[in-house]
Amino acid sequence: MNFDALITTIREDFGKHPHLKCVIVEDGLSSNAPHIEDLRQDGHHFILGAKPGDHGHLFEQMDEAFNAGQAVEFSKADENRQDILHTYRFVNGVALNKSNPDVQVNLLEYWQLDGKGKVIRFSRVTDLEITAANVYQIMRAGRARWRIENETFNTLKNQGYNLDHNYGLGKKHLSAVFVYLTVLAFLVDQVQQLCCPLFREALVFRKRKRRLWSGIRNRFELLDCPSMEAILLHIVGRGKPLPQLE
Repeated sequence: MNFDALITTIREDFGKHPHLKCVIVEDGLSSNAPHIEDLRQDGHHFILGAKPGDHGHLFEQMDEAFNAGQAVEFSKADENRQDILHTYRFVNGVALNKSNPDVQVNLLEYWQLDGKGKVIRFSRVTDLEITAANVYQIMRAGRARWRIENETFNTLKNQGYNLDHNYGLGKKHLSAVFVYLTVLAFLVDQVQQLCCPLFREALVFRKRKRRLWSGIRNRFELLDCPSMEAILLHIVGRGKPLPQLE
């Protein structure tokens, strides 16, 4: 896909966005009745973490359903890595807890076993009906929260964007303005990482984003840089010598 086609696709998606409902993916703190009712009232679907220690009654219903033959459990090897085994157990239409028997959810338990014997286990509640055909997609959607956490929030905090709690100390709307500017910069960098081969080359050359930002900042402050392209070419060693600022 060329750049013009990509921009057209992004514009079309943004044009549809106000009319789309979301699938909300959150951690175990969100799997409570008031929050679920709010999500349903707003018309959103959800995939929320749920731990056995926090939802004893929920998992008791899973065990009862499984013993009665009403829950589904099966294992399947990963299509791309045969040393990874996925095991699913799920049941639809169980009460979130004893206090809210009318809040019905669908429960998915998942185990991943690799060739080294390492086991990853988690569980999710959702309002999406779970079937053998879609359980893999629901599992992947639930795990995507960690990718969002690592590739977005941890990047903004630890890879040179300096998004931190001190942004909450400004007067009036100052903290919000800082956050908006930081996220806009992050968006521009993501577009470059997706669409600009020169940016990707510079990132590989500097190895870490924090080091790339430092290299860009140093050249911008010390050298006469006519464009961002000139800065990136200078970083990868393919650009013309840049004169120092007077």
